[in-house]
Order: sequence, then structure tokens, then C-alpha cells
Amino acid sequence: MSGLRGSLEGRVAVVTGAARGVGELLARKLSARGARVALVGLEPEGLRRVAEGLLTDAATWHADVSDHEAMARVAGEVATRFGRVDIVVANAGVAQGGPFLDTDETAWRRVIEVNLLGSVTTARAFLPALVASRGYLLQISSLAALSPAPMMTAYCASKSGVEAFAHCLRAEVGHRGVRVGVAYLSWTDTDMVRGADQDDVARELRRRLPWPANRTNPLGPAVDRLVDGIERRSAHVYGQWWLRGMQSVRGVLPALVGTLGPREMRRVEPRLAATRGLRGGLVGAGGEADEKARAEGDRRKL
Repeated sequence: MSGLRGSLEGRVAVVTGAARGVGELLARKLSARGARVALVGLEPEGLRRVAEGLLTDAATWHADVSDHEAMARVAGEVATRFGRVDIVVANAGVAQGGPFLDTDETAWRRVIEVNLLGSVTTARAFLPALVASRGYLLQISSLAALSPAPMMTAYCASKSGVEAFAHCLRAEVGHRGVRVGVAYLSWTDTDMVRGADQDDVARELRRRLPWPANRTNPLGPAVDRLVDGIERRSAHVYGQWWLRGMQSVRGVLPALVGTLGPREMRRVEPRLAATRGLRGGLVGAGGEADEKARAEGDRRKL
């Protein structure tokens, strides 16, 4: 049934960033619906742990999604291992927060490398296989693509970029039977969000957002919506129901945030000044894993 809506039974799905969070649960739920799963990421032990708990055939690949040569190798090996690729979910992502002028430039650029360029690299590597199977590519984006936010310049830029990339790619490859979707998630209970909440100012700013944008959402229902969207080969998938409505008002959000944001930043500026210089790298356990993997790679080059 490749190229058609329907059961995931027997399909081959590739999930990047599959060792934890959204990627881990997505792999488990795809497997529960009968898909065979290729798990890709930077945490070999975590990937193996996830693969061992799946109900269907699964295999793991240790690779940096921003590494073109590595992802090309992975794409070839996945196709050889499973015989085909029907679904690719570009999920791998990292985050970093704080005022733009105070943030670490290496960490800021890494968010763009993983979230935007890593998604592009993933698509470039697997697109030939998806053309062959008339498959489906799902790009995990965010509320951050729908609305700007202070203290989140790298993340918003990266998620806006992957949304635009997916829209463009959909128009390019649709006539070849490949569907391209964009998934939007608000604050969801993952290591990344819990890591971001360790910053007192960022946590307070988020909690002052209007409902429901100020709440942390459970992971399970959000991933269920993603899996349903994959089955339908949807152009747009919303991890939380209310995000669909954001599409109709996104045009006014930059002006609204541009008006209200300065007031909030003035209010927290003294606290930001007190911690200036302490804002470092990527947030959460996934960010730590990314930094560790890059450090190990640098040592091997010496």
C-alpha cells in the first residue's frame, strides 16, 4: 500500500533523534501499529534500548543528522537492511535559550545545524528511497514556527526554516508520489522542555503566556496525533488540538510579540544581567548528548 493512506503494517519507518522524547515514543507507537523501524541518533546505547523494546523488526544507526556523508551512508544501509523506506520522520532537534547577545555562538549555530540543516540533510539522503516507494516525509516543527518568541532566536529561526523547507519540498516532489508533512508541537513533556524550565527567567516568561500556550502538554497524546498523521500522510499534523487555530492568526503574532515582548524583557532585565555569562550550551539531556558526541568526535580527530 505504499503511496496510499492506510495501515502501517509492514512499512519501513526511519526516525531520527529516536533515543529519547518524541522520537523514542514515536518509534514505539509506529512499531505497535506494525511498522518496522530504523532508529537514528547520537546515543547508541539509548537507541539499542529503544530497539530492544519494539514489537517489530528494528535496527539502529549512530549518526549525526547534520553530517551529509554519515546520513548518506545510513540511508544506503537502511535500504539494504529493510529493502525499502516508506516513511522518514525528521525529528532530531536541540534547543538553546537566552538573550541573543548573551548566548554562546557555537551553541546557537548548533541549533541551526541540527534542526534545520540536519532535517535538510536527512531529506536529501532518504528522498531517492521515498521516491521509489512513493513514501512520506514528516518534518517535526513547532509552535516556534508559528510565533516568534524572545529568548528563543535560534530555535524559532530553525523551526521556521524547516517549515518553509517542507512546504517547498512538498511542491517539488508531490507529482512523484511523495507526500511531505509538517508537524507542529507546543511545549511537550520531554527532556528538552524540562531542561529549558531549569532557567528561572525562561520558565517564568513561558508561564506568563496566554493559555493554552503556557502549559506543558503530555507526550503520549501528542505522539498519538503524529502517528495518526503519518497514517493519513497529512500535509499538516498538530500535536495539540489548538495549534490548528494558530494558523489563522499567525500573521498578527509578530506585531503582537513585538509590542508585548519589550515590556516583558524590561521586567526581567535585572535578573538576566545578574546571570549574564552563565548561559552556555544546549538544554536538556538531548543537548548534553549532542555536546558529548561532538566532543568525542573532536578528540578522535586529534
